[in-house]
Amino acid sequence: MPNPYSGRPAHTFWKRAVSDRHFSDLDNIIPRIEGLDTAKIATAGSCFAQHIGHNLKIRGLNYMDMEAPSKLLSDAAAAKLGYGIYSCRYGNIYTSRQLLQLVREAFGDAKPLDTIWEKGGRFYDALRPSIEEGGFGSVAEVRVLRERHLRRVRRMFETMDVFVFTLGLTETWASTQDGTVYPTAPGVVAGNYDPALYEFVNLRFSEVMADMEAARARIHQSNPSARFLLTVSPVGLAATATENHVLTATTHSKSVLRAVAGELSATHDDVTYFPSYEIIVGQPSRHSLYEPDLREVSAFGVREVMRQFFEVNKIGQAAGPASEEIDSDFGYEQCDDALLTKEFAE
Repeated sequence: MPNPYSGRPAHTFWKRAVSDRHFSDLDNIIPRIEGLDTAKIATAGSCFAQHIGHNLKIRGLNYMDMEAPSKLLSDAAAAKLGYGIYSCRYGNIYTSRQLLQLVREAFGDAKPLDTIWEKGGRFYDALRPSIEEGGFGSVAEVRVLRERHLRRVRRMFETMDVFVFTLGLTETWASTQDGTVYPTAPGVVAGNYDPALYEFVNLRFSEVMADMEAARARIHQSNPSARFLLTVSPVGLAATATENHVLTATTHSKSVLRAVAGELSATHDDVTYFPSYEIIVGQPSRHSLYEPDLREVSAFGVREVMRQFFEVNKIGQAAGPASEEIDSDFGYEQCDDALLTKEFAE
């Protein structure tokens, strides 16, 4: 007797689609996205997004680099200063609130209050504190460079065809003055932690959803044809500011982000979800795509995810030996939260 599952395709059944398949051969899991071979593609997000941008570049796609470094800098030196890692020099954007904040600031809709931190007589852009090791010489220099940066970011939003954004965290630290959020807690890279000035925030599903809807809507005001490719970072939390175990805190955050990405993709035709998270974290990989610390994704894991994406979409030149360079210049040392791991390594 037939039932609603009779005749369903193989990829909808666990045994046929997962149990009987190798992680490198999962059918119908990677989305096909039209026009990527000619689209102007911008990237942003948490640490894992660094690898996506790097792969787009080495495979010859039209990757947007709106804030190029001086030609006198080597690639390694430029990367250390935050150039070429993303489409602009904004550093890691871990949360939906950070993204919305950047969108609004770039378009002149809002201006955060507390944006400059000090350490040892040097000054840091609190919204991207890791871009200049050792900080800047003056507050004026930070402000001038930020205004220049925001002009490039705005131009990126106005002219991009596809925006690849990797959702990384729900946990963040915010100013009690105006709600400005930061990629790091005050005191980690620069600044000083004062509980009267900064508070911990763990964004809920409704808040992340509202942030992403607002960011999408604001970008579409200036660029109605922009499309969005969302991913969720498979990298676990380096530390949690909740009272929960870091494993359950990680699962909670990633579940919220994955649910938001799925809801946005189901709601809007211009939003697509790329399941790099499932490929890395899912049962078929048996955790073989992680480093021994079970947090960071291995170079092999990164290459496998990107191989599947490019093969399904039939775009990009074969990476060849260049693919081995993925983690050499764009590893997790570019991540702000890795500083917490180093600080408490013992």
